[in-house]
Amino acid sequence: MDEHKENIHGKGVNVKMSKNRDDEKVKPCSILCPAGEAASPQASQSNTDFSHPVYKEIAVANGRINRMSKEELRIKLAELNLDTRGVKDVMKKRLKSHYKKQKLMQSVAEGGPTDTHYDYICVVDFEATCEEDNPSNFLHEIIEFPLVLINTHTLEIVDTFQEYVKPELNPQLSDFCVKLTGITQKMVDDADLFPAVLQRVVTWLQERELGTKYKYAILTDGAWDMSKFLNIQCRLSQIRYPQFAKKWINIRKSYGNFYKVPRTQTKLSTMLENLGLKYEGRPHSGLDDSRNIARIALRMLQDGCQLRVNERIHAGQLLAVPSSAPVEGAPPPHNPRSRD
Repeated sequence: MDEHKENIHGKGVNVKMSKNRDDEKVKPCSILCPAGEAASPQASQSNTDFSHPVYKEIAVANGRINRMSKEELRIKLAELNLDTRGVKDVMKKRLKSHYKKQKLMQSVAEGGPTDTHYDYICVVDFEATCEEDNPSNFLHEIIEFPLVLINTHTLEIVDTFQEYVKPELNPQLSDFCVKLTGITQKMVDDADLFPAVLQRVVTWLQERELGTKYKYAILTDGAWDMSKFLNIQCRLSQIRYPQFAKKWINIRKSYGNFYKVPRTQTKLSTMLENLGLKYEGRPHSGLDDSRNIARIALRMLQDGCQLRVNERIHAGQLLAVPSSAPVEGAPPPHNPRSRD
């Protein structure tokens, strides 16, 4: 439901914006960063302390990479046994990130800075009731709750969860919804109501010790899943919005900022294409969409992106989380509570 979400309007929901550990061969960096070359002052960044000398070396290498042609980038990536797929900007970012990672790993061994945020990232992509032309007052009810768990240390998908949900307000699915999502009337008729499904989600997260033993974050494809779908559903089900889902990583924002592309190039299909990947599974299946979003997140992590929370919901409002904010994991999940 990724691209269909952009046309969604929720009644009574105030949504407002205030604004690798993979085994790669380590190659000598002398070609990219000759000894004695100075770094550009424009290379400084604001979200951490970049005064350490390692960042000057990284900045010099970045300047050289920026001047490479697409073929030169492909040759260099091949020499380093890195993925050579993707558009030029993606290959450029991949090479920069590889060099940065190698330099930081060396720096960490020497007591310098490091770059880790979360042990796990949990991808969520809801499917919800919908009409072909949703009226402005249409209330979307969640009908599929999928989770895909990424281990950021091994860079693998390690577990999944999927349950269908019985809608209450509009229990009969539209023909458009069935065709779009592949979710049949029988699937939702046989499913439990949302509070029971959310309880099993909480149990699933707790069994994996997320928020207690391991630091984790929620990741979504856009802001709609949490700020609209989950927000509306909790109100309809008369339960409180879960604390663990109040902050999340919007991968569209992260992708656009990391690869320096406009918002028009951050749809799921476009992100996959630009990374040299193909969609796997059935589009608009919540679980398959979540798996493909996870594949994008894994490629970004491999390319050196430091995925971090960038959005949150407060009092029904969608707010940005600035990059200067402390990096915090999601809290331990707790059982659903009534709004009374």
